[in-house]
Amino acid sequence: MKKHNFYAGPSILSPYTIKNTADAVIDFAGTGLSILEVSHRSKEFQAVIDEAQALVKELLDVPAGYSVLFLGGGASLQFAMVPFNLLKKKAAFTDTGTWAHNAIKEARLFGEADVVASSADANYNFIPRGYTVPADVDYFHYTSNNTIYGTEVRKDPDLPGIRLVSDMSSDIFSRPVDVAKYDLIYAGAQKNLAPAGVTIVIVRDDALGHVDRPIPTMLDYRTHIAKGSMFNTPPVLPIFSALQTLRYYKELGGIKVLEKMDLDKAALLYDAIDSSRLFVGTVPNPEDRSIMNVCFVMKPEYKELEKEFVDFATSRGMVGIKGHRSVGGFRASLYNALPIESVRALVDCMKEFEAKH
Repeated sequence: MKKHNFYAGPSILSPYTIKNTADAVIDFAGTGLSILEVSHRSKEFQAVIDEAQALVKELLDVPAGYSVLFLGGGASLQFAMVPFNLLKKKAAFTDTGTWAHNAIKEARLFGEADVVASSADANYNFIPRGYTVPADVDYFHYTSNNTIYGTEVRKDPDLPGIRLVSDMSSDIFSRPVDVAKYDLIYAGAQKNLAPAGVTIVIVRDDALGHVDRPIPTMLDYRTHIAKGSMFNTPPVLPIFSALQTLRYYKELGGIKVLEKMDLDKAALLYDAIDSSRLFVGTVPNPEDRSIMNVCFVMKPEYKELEKEFVDFATSRGMVGIKGHRSVGGFRASLYNALPIESVRALVDCMKEFEAKH
């Protein structure tokens, strides 16, 4: 039976990435060595990291004056690393979910974290609007896509004079980004890029070096810029896999092509939810709905059917559709590597289940 992978992360990777990575586990770049055992100082791996950095810059149209880093520790380490390096006195945040909340918590270890808007009172089912960001903040931080709750900011915030920082872990490479507005963008790889274990950081070089506090060597972005992400042994395998995905994205036609594919997949599933007699989306405003993580539940009168639907869908090859415990119900993650055929299969499954009841 064909499996349709809707896991939220670690999540689906393209066959291109999986095959090339598997081949490199046997023989990396004709060296006769596995990518699992090759030295990160070898010229063959240096070529990997150089090309990966160049492709990130090309695909996201990163302007001059920015560095691309491949770091360990996941996005959760960036919750502390960002304020360690950038927060002098005060930063502003929107609280739109678990990961935004965690970023706020860590920032408060280093300075003032001003929460200018929150959707916590509504279980994070919308993106706040109409808030004001103080002009004296060092930066404004937002989480672009909220994997647990299914909300997403699809456009770069327009805040003249205020530098932006964003956690784009689960929607990077799914839309164009005006990188010039940002001091820093970070993203864990395990959603739209590679296996877990590496985090991309895109940082404006001249945003660094302005805090008074001493920064431990490993937590200073300048350390990793100076050493080309190789101050210590980097996560070699995930970086190699990331390069394969970046090559695949370029072959497909780049970010605008990926965005159209993602919008088409999301529209197909949201249309099925909105027209259903059994299911209902958890994010009421279409403008706030994530195209990466579609969250939905049974209508109240059919709540008792949720477990039955998970079992039914699983029996038909749907994998990973159970919702996060914070929301319940179902979550279908539609990352770049997921083919639209899998979305059609899920929609057919939903319709078959509805007809059964």
